[in-house]
Amino acid sequence: MTSYRLAVVGGGNMGAALVGGLLQAGWAPGDLAVVEVLPARAAQLREMFPGVAITDATPACSAALIAVKPYDVPTACAAAAAAGASRLLSIAAGIPLAALQAAAGPNVVVVRSMPNTPALVGEGAAAIAGGATAGADDLAWAEEILGSVGLVVRVPEHQLDAVTGLAGSGPAYVFLIAEALMDAGVLAGLSRADSEALTTQLLVGSAALLKERGDPARLRAQVTSPGGTTAAGLRVLEEHAVRSALLEAVMAATRRSVELGSH
Repeated sequence: MTSYRLAVVGGGNMGAALVGGLLQAGWAPGDLAVVEVLPARAAQLREMFPGVAITDATPACSAALIAVKPYDVPTACAAAAAAGASRLLSIAAGIPLAALQAAAGPNVVVVRSMPNTPALVGEGAAAIAGGATAGADDLAWAEEILGSVGLVVRVPEHQLDAVTGLAGSGPAYVFLIAEALMDAGVLAGLSRADSEALTTQLLVGSAALLKERGDPARLRAQVTSPGGTTAAGLRVLEEHAVRSALLEAVMAATRRSVELGSH
């Protein structure tokens, strides 16, 4: 009987993104299995990933990635442990390590993660926290998987709520800013198509510059000439407390993550 290097339990967008990332990172299709119970989605996955086993039940495996809805996590963890998995990496929101460990049993190492949606295009930002028995090798294993679709940092579990508030919810904040900038370009007289193209490249280019050079305050200062157009725009943003609003948004999302995790 075939035993897979990794069973991805849940073939939704994030599970599929990680399968694609691992294949691009050099994993062989035969190393991977995806557990997907919806026939239509299973058919899509077979077309997307030739050679990867697509099944409706967890096959024999040495490790598993849990990528199902939170209410399905206990069943998925127990099934993976029964299939031979000695390590579990969960990307299910709000399910604490203690619950993962209880579902998987004492002989399985568990790691909890909070990824974000830019992982769908290989530019994710994720954090991981290991269970009580997770060692350096186990965290490195989790980093290898999540690192195939972006950045990974290690944090204590209690900081995962802050990661959720910042990186997990953060794409929505950026998209809201993008929407507003696109609308503003139209208001200023640009065509919708030109405003959308310019805004998209503005965000892509600014992110690349920040990633390469760091220090956003310095970069902001470099583009802000005394008495110039940027200074005038920044003054309005500060008058409308945009900086404070972003701080409060992250804190509100963090608090909500804590609430959801306590239920």
